[in-house]
Formats: sequence, structure tokens, C-alpha cells
Amino acid sequence: MNARRDYRNNKAALFDGIEEGGIRASSSYSSHEIDEQDNERAIDGLQDRVILLKRLSGDINEEVDSHNRMLDRMGNDMDSSRGVLSGTMDRFKMVFETKSSRRMFTLVASFVVIFLVIYYLTR
Repeated sequence: MNARRDYRNNKAALFDGIEEGGIRASSSYSSHEIDEQDNERAIDGLQDRVILLKRLSGDINEEVDSHNRMLDRMGNDMDSSRGVLSGTMDRFKMVFETKSSRRMFTLVASFVVIFLVIYYLTR
């Protein structure tokens, strides 16, 4: 009986260690698979976010380029307006330098003011 008991103890000692190692190996393997799946999901989520950010940055770049072109056009328009306005101011200076031009300007300005007053009164 002693031999039989030793056999069982030896068998238990041998196979319990293997079974535990096998269980541990399979559980660590399944844990490893779960970790891999979690990592894959996280990578997919990050990839989606990166794609979204790439699209968003492309849209922002297009918008910035559009606004830069618009601002350049506005700057050019302002430069041309400044040239026209300075020419007009030079002409006004010439008009105000002569006395007869001053009288003519006063007469025209008076007619414009009278016209505006009549317009607002009849309205």
C-alpha cells in the first residue's frame, strides 16, 4: 500500500505541476490574446483619430490658403484705392487753392445741402 501511495503522490506531483503549468500557460496565452485584441482595438481607434486629424488639418490648410488669397486681393484693392484717393485729394487741393473754385465748391455744396433738406422734409 505504501508503494501505491508513493505512486499516487509521485503522479500527483508530476502531473499537478504539468497541469498547473498547462493551465497557467493557456491562461497566460489567453490573457496574451486578450491583451493583443485590446491593443489592436486601441490601435484601430488611434488610427481613426489620426485619419480624422489629418483630414481636419488638410481642411484647415485649405481654409488658411483661401483666406490668404482673399487678404492678398484685399491688400491689392486697398493699395489701388489709396492711389485713387490720393489723386482725388490732390484735385481737391487744387480746387481749394483758387478763389473762384472755392466759390464754385461752396455753391455746389449749398445746393447739395438744400436738396438733402428738401428731400428729408418731403419724405
